[in-house]
Amino acid sequence: MTATAPTPARPRRGIYLLPNLFTTGAMFAGFYAIVAAIGGRYTDAAIAVFVAGLLDGLDGRIARLTHTQSEFGVQYDSLSDLVSFGLAPALVLYTWSLAGLKDYGPLWGKIGWAAAFIYAACAALRLARFNTQVGVVDKRYFQGLASPAAAGLCMAFVWSAENSGFSGADVCFFTPFLAVAAGLLMVSRIRYFSFKSWPVSERVPFLWIIAVVLILVLLAVDTARVLLGMGVAYVLSGPIVTLWGLRSSRRRLRGPRGEPPA
Repeated sequence: MTATAPTPARPRRGIYLLPNLFTTGAMFAGFYAIVAAIGGRYTDAAIAVFVAGLLDGLDGRIARLTHTQSEFGVQYDSLSDLVSFGLAPALVLYTWSLAGLKDYGPLWGKIGWAAAFIYAACAALRLARFNTQVGVVDKRYFQGLASPAAAGLCMAFVWSAENSGFSGADVCFFTPFLAVAAGLLMVSRIRYFSFKSWPVSERVPFLWIIAVVLILVLLAVDTARVLLGMGVAYVLSGPIVTLWGLRSSRRRLRGPRGEPPA
């Protein structure tokens, strides 16, 4: 009697529910930001993008903790990020401020929508490049400003301006520079600390606890301005980290005495 070959197991067609629920929530928050901006509720739109960033940070961690990572989740998360941190911030900036440039002439109007498009296009390029480099680059650093950080910087600016009594029309000549700069930083080769490898152990110095408490207190006092300050500091940290890395590499190549290797 001949032995029959075992029947190969069929691939599972289902998807993991929990992490993808958080991804869907992040995309919903980004979509709500667009709807709120169209309705003129710009503070609500900015807050919605920050909610999307919080949910986006949780879905990956939950997938790793529950061992529910999947290729579907990676692609779905990328599409959600494009909505929440690409299209939503671009449309919020446009409806809030950039659209007002058309009052100064047709050319200025084109500059307004072009700046919004540059931001959205750079976010898409940033996400596409990130997907192709998964498992290759150093996980301690991002190559280019991450799209959630770029979106947070822009939305913190909108939120702070609204709380300070400034309308989008008041800063319409500055907003294009902000949108284009954030977009170009996303596709740049500047390195930014990713915080994915932090903390390195279960124990952290006591000063870190004090720092966290102070940040929480400051956020409670003036959330918008503190978030804007943190965003600006993080954006400026990228060039500093990159220049420091280049300087260290040159020192290693020159040797301990500052001489080039033989």
